[in-house]
Amino acid sequence: MVWGRLAEFRLPRKLQGRVNRGFARLFDVDLADAAHPPEHYPTLSAFFARTLRPGVRPFPLHGGIPGSPVDGIIGACGPLEEGIAIQAKGITYPVAALLGGGSDAERFRSGLFVTIYLSPRHYHRIHSPLGGVLREARSVPGRLLPVGPDSVRSIPDLFPRNERLVTLMERGALDMAVVAVGAFNVGRISAAFDLGWNGPDGRGVTNRKGGREIEVRRYDPPLPIERGQEIMAFHLGSTVVLLLGSAGGTLPRLAPGLRPGEEVRMGSPLLQGPVAD
Repeated sequence: MVWGRLAEFRLPRKLQGRVNRGFARLFDVDLADAAHPPEHYPTLSAFFARTLRPGVRPFPLHGGIPGSPVDGIIGACGPLEEGIAIQAKGITYPVAALLGGGSDAERFRSGLFVTIYLSPRHYHRIHSPLGGVLREARSVPGRLLPVGPDSVRSIPDLFPRNERLVTLMERGALDMAVVAVGAFNVGRISAAFDLGWNGPDGRGVTNRKGGREIEVRRYDPPLPIERGQEIMAFHLGSTVVLLLGSAGGTLPRLAPGLRPGEEVRMGSPLLQGPVAD
């Protein structure tokens, strides 16, 4: 896409620094927690995918309480009922379609979901809400429709229609899926858990040229993942859908104050208590 190419265009260092700072002012980007100043990043795309200073996004003290995988704004959240999640008021979609098919959808017939929208001002790296293991990942091709609030309220099956990178993880009896959904101008998603999947140029797993089918990678043994570990990154903003399956037992309720329109930061507690080990 044109915007993606512009975001990766390298300007002279001083000029690029001004562009990055101008973007930060335009979109009210909070630079206080960034690991480096805007002048450090050679492209606007690199600035989007900036890292944070260590310790600025603490997770809950109890290791069994999941933290938000990203900075962003809650789009929707609540219980999964018969494998159905809510996109917006009056619009639902099947979890099976979001995951790209397979028998894994049965693990999420009941449980909880949280949808988080990342605007241009947010931190764009995606982290694991809990420690556990990553057993499978899927790159699912699709459209790149806008995922802003107006689109979410008006386009049926928006998230299952867009390109996405799906990670399937486990913590004991708990099943967990973190789904990074692409959007207009946001086709590139990279995998931090499998760097080789990003290609020889490191561009990412998604947004590749040519006709594509669903690509599945299974890990045997599963990859150990720590809570808070980076697992993916957007190279512009988009949406993350977190699924917690309750087939292994009852889950705690969502954390107080977790409701559509509320801002969350990576590491913010998502549940009122810990999940069972």
